[in-house]
Amino acid sequence: MAIAASANLLLVVFDLTYVPWRNFWLQGKMTIPFISQQIPIPMPQTSCPDRSVERGDPPRMIQQSIMTCLYDPIKGIQPHRDTQLYLDTVATLKQQVEQRGLANGLQSPEVQATLKRLRVYSNEMIETNPFEIAGKSGTLEKIKNRMRRRVETKESKRSNREAFELFWSTNYLTPTNWKQEMEWFAKEIEPLMQTNFYRTIGENGEFTNHFWMLDAPFVILFFLEFLARTYYLSRRYPSLRWLDAMFWRWYDIPLFVPFSLFMPVLALSRFFSTAIRLHQAELIDLHEVQDQVRHGVVADLAGELTEVIVVQTLNQVQSSLRQGELTRWLQRSGQKRYVDINNINEIEAIANHFTKLIVDEVFPKIQPDLEALLSHTINNILNQAPAYKALQSLPGIGHLPKQITERLVSDLTQSVYRATKGVTEDPISTELRNRLVQNFTTSLANAAKQENTLPELRMLLSDLIEEIKINYVQRIAEEDMDRLLEQTRQLHQLPRKD
Repeated sequence: MAIAASANLLLVVFDLTYVPWRNFWLQGKMTIPFISQQIPIPMPQTSCPDRSVERGDPPRMIQQSIMTCLYDPIKGIQPHRDTQLYLDTVATLKQQVEQRGLANGLQSPEVQATLKRLRVYSNEMIETNPFEIAGKSGTLEKIKNRMRRRVETKESKRSNREAFELFWSTNYLTPTNWKQEMEWFAKEIEPLMQTNFYRTIGENGEFTNHFWMLDAPFVILFFLEFLARTYYLSRRYPSLRWLDAMFWRWYDIPLFVPFSLFMPVLALSRFFSTAIRLHQAELIDLHEVQDQVRHGVVADLAGELTEVIVVQTLNQVQSSLRQGELTRWLQRSGQKRYVDINNINEIEAIANHFTKLIVDEVFPKIQPDLEALLSHTINNILNQAPAYKALQSLPGIGHLPKQITERLVSDLTQSVYRATKGVTEDPISTELRNRLVQNFTTSLANAAKQENTLPELRMLLSDLIEEIKINYVQRIAEEDMDRLLEQTRQLHQLPRKD
């Protein structure tokens, strides 16, 4: 389906650019901008029915490129009758001169009549501007300027009408310059006239456009595929409804919306659907694009989102303080506001866990280092005492102070360890400690309330939070989010380097 989406997108682009680029598809000449240099590209030619003939007239064929012969009917394009009649008359003139020869042919009544018709057609072309409906009035100006420059001289300046009347006369066309002038007309004027066209108008007042006939098979295909894919997703994931699956695949919707019926240019939105499908099919890699888009969105929203979160959090804390939540938390008596989900004093439980962790795991591992530190500290203190130095100098007992110090440190650490461990394992000690924490909390709350300290504390904390919002939240807005995103990207790339 990714290939089908790509083909449809290319068809949409071709349809939208066909009319502006019809000159290229008709003549196979690509013009380089700014230097007006043309690069010829051969276009296969074919005999195409002339759709400009009126009803009742015999059909005829004209030479056109295969592309314009096939796609002109889709856009309601046909050769303009006036310019096509002009070119047909020029072809008739050439044929008449060839049949009668240059010497006598130019003076024959048939040729003179044909030249007269061309002069009339030229005046009508200048007056009516048949190029206007195709938006090619500039092409007519090119034709008039080229014709005027061709026939005028330094001594004789002519108007557009005079230039055409002179060119299509035997005073200008002679057996000597006939071939040269006809070659010039075929090279400089005829291609410009061939680009003119007439486009039919429908009953809705808009130009005819049958692109929907080419787009309809793709629309039907993508719509059926969308229904099948979303239904499959809803069956694969039981918690996902069919409608939810449709929202999940929202980016497929432009593929089956019939934009060609009301606004064809909106069909270009299928570019995003096609790109996503090509990425999912691993035909192209859009990870870098996704990262850039995501980081761009984050850069725009991160500052505002952070401000909202921080301010909302601080407002919630500030509101809790003003409503007396601090007192109720200390007293654990606010059943309406404070919800205890497990009937456990989490603070006491956390304290017990940390105490056991320190006593059972941490203390045995740091005991040698702790003894070394205490021994070094005690030795430094004793070395500063004169009596201790004198005792060390006595023969036979000089090493005794050091042994006493080491024994003292060892007994001290062991005593602390046993005492702490006994406290954690003794149920009576645990109960006494819990009672101490509860009484401390209750006494603190009662004392603060009796001394009228808690209201002042709430006011100070509320003012502190207000200062934080004023001083620090503003810094969040001034923070360079692009720099923060760059730091984030660097952190994400660290595991890849490893």
